[in-house]
Amino acid sequence: MAAAYVLFTFLDTSIKYLALAGVTPLFIAWIRFSSHVVLVAALFRGWQGTDRFRTSKPFAHLIRGALLAGSTIFNILALRYLQLAETTSIYFFGPMVITALAGPLLGEWAGWRRWVAIVFGFIGVLVITRPGVGVFGIGHVFALCSMLSNSVYIIMTRSMSATETAESLIFYSALAPMILLTPTLWLTQWPSVGLLQWGLLLLLGLFGGLGHWCLIQAYRRATATALAPYSYQQMVWVIAAGLLVFGQFPDVWTLAGAGIIMASGLYIVHREHRLRVLNRAVADADVAEVAKKL
Repeated sequence: MAAAYVLFTFLDTSIKYLALAGVTPLFIAWIRFSSHVVLVAALFRGWQGTDRFRTSKPFAHLIRGALLAGSTIFNILALRYLQLAETTSIYFFGPMVITALAGPLLGEWAGWRRWVAIVFGFIGVLVITRPGVGVFGIGHVFALCSMLSNSVYIIMTRSMSATETAESLIFYSALAPMILLTPTLWLTQWPSVGLLQWGLLLLLGLFGGLGHWCLIQAYRRATATALAPYSYQQMVWVIAAGLLVFGQFPDVWTLAGAGIIMASGLYIVHREHRLRVLNRAVADADVAEVAKKL
């Protein structure tokens, strides 16, 4: 889990560096997913057996891939305007959005305590963006769009994981965006950048693909509840990367908002853990009714 979030920090730092160097978001996203496809095929030795990649839901994979592509492009656009710590802090609100949307979309309704935590998490987002005082800008809009798109992508992943293999989910999550973005290459100019920038472009797939592979390995070895707090360590890495690479340090409002969001997220993790423990202890309980009490 620690390795995954270090790799994701490398990914976001490289993307911000490339965006500031003038590489277009569409080209960055296409390179990121294309190299991801090659890496996943190599890691899973796709040429030795295709059964793991078979799917009965190609259209669902396409929609899921479009959501991931949208999340990536919005994130690239956000990183042009915001510090790494700002975009990451807004992303931390994603689990609370997922908790809210899981009710109508998956039938997993949250109780009043978790809804209070969601409201406090949103207050944390408002602390960071501070609309109405001249701080909220287009970068925050892009970051929020990226977070929302990624949240729906994760909900689709949870829904499809019951019938789809892990290999197909990770492979098509890169293949579908690559296919969708390929026609846009006619609309964008190949970047005239140096060897360093080309090296970073080719490493994007490694950072993203290997990071997701590390997440899969982590969740095979520990519960989601045990691992959830470790995702917030990324704030340490992005602050360090922002300072070392871009000479940027988040202001007190960003740090305060991030703290509120992280506290709310950890509380939701705690309540969901209580729900699972209670469901195991009371086998005959109505799960939906128990959930509403938590």
